[in-house]
Amino acid sequence: MSVPAYTPDEIMTVTAARQLKDGAVCFVGIGLPSAACNLARLTHAPNLVLIYESGTVGVRPNVLPLSIGDGELAETATCIVPLPEIFAHYLQRGRVDVGFLGAAQIDRYGNLNSTVVGDYAHPAVRLPGGGGAPEIATYAREVLIIMKQSPRSFVPRLDFRTSCGYLGGSGERAASGAPGAGPRAVITDFGMLRPQPDSEELELAGLYPGITADAARQATGWPLKVAARLETLPPPEPQQLATLRELEARTRTAHARPIHIPL
Repeated sequence: MSVPAYTPDEIMTVTAARQLKDGAVCFVGIGLPSAACNLARLTHAPNLVLIYESGTVGVRPNVLPLSIGDGELAETATCIVPLPEIFAHYLQRGRVDVGFLGAAQIDRYGNLNSTVVGDYAHPAVRLPGGGGAPEIATYAREVLIIMKQSPRSFVPRLDFRTSCGYLGGSGERAASGAPGAGPRAVITDFGMLRPQPDSEELELAGLYPGITADAARQATGWPLKVAARLETLPPPEPQQLATLRELEARTRTAHARPIHIPL
C-alpha cells in the first residue's frame, strides 16, 4: 500500500481551504481554521477578508498566529477596531459570510462543545470556553467546522452545548430565530460531513482517497449515515502543499526566535 505524499492535517487544511470563495468575509479561529483560511488567501482566494476576534480586520499574516493576541495580526491588518464593534457592526449585522470554527466535541446536528468535558460543576477537563464561537455560530451566514474525527469528539450527546448548529434538527435552528444558516460542512481527517436537507443531521458526504466509509463510521460516536452519492475528495495539489508547507516553515522559524524585552 502506497504512503500518501501528505499528512492527515495537510489534506484537512487543503480541503477546508477549498470551501472558501474569493472575496468572502471570514471570521477565523486559531489553529487549523487559521491555516486553512490563510492557505486559501495565498492560493485561489487572494481577496479573502480575514477577521480575528482581537478586532483585526483584513489580516494578511506572513506567519500563522499563535493566538488572537499575536502581534502578527495587528501588524498586517487593514484596520483594528474595538472588540464590541467586531460583534455588533460586523457579525450581528450579517456582514460575515463564513464563520470558521473548531471544537472539542460535536454532535450529529453540528452543535459544538468547547467548554467542559464531563459534568459542568466537576469536569474531567476544563476547556478554553466559548469565546466568540457562540455568536459566530449564530450570526455568520454559514459556518465551516474543522476537527479530527473520533468517538471522543464526535459524540451522541455533548457534555455542554457551547455553540449551536442545528439544535435538534428538522428546522429547530430556523425556528429559534438564529439568523445564520448553520454548518455547511464539517471537515475531518477522514473526509467531509454535510447536513441532510430535511433532518439536518450530519451525514458522510465525501471521503479522502484510501479512506473507507466503515472507517469513518467507526470514528463516530453515533450511527453515521452515508450520502447516496458519496464523493471522493481530491488530494492536495502540489502548489497547495508547497504553499502550506512554506507557510508552516516560516511560522516555526518566526516563533522559535527569542523575544527580547528592553529593560
